[in-house]
Amino acid sequence: MTAPTMAAAGSAFVVGVVASLIGGGLGGIVIGGKSLGNQLAAMMGGFFGPLSGVPGMIVGLVVLFLIG
Repeated sequence: MTAPTMAAAGSAFVVGVVASLIGGGLGGIVIGGKSLGNQLAAMMGGFFGPLSGVPGMIVGLVVLFLIG
């Protein structure tokens, strides 16, 4: 098994950040859209989604580099 390259890790990181932005926004609309309004809930979800997703992606990429 070959180790992941920096280009592959960078592209995986970018895809993960975009996915967490979209998922956070959609989750914010579903959870708080009625009480806060859809735009505010999507903005808050788009902020708090990557806040929790990015550290997990960093840890996952570090583990892949260590075992790869």
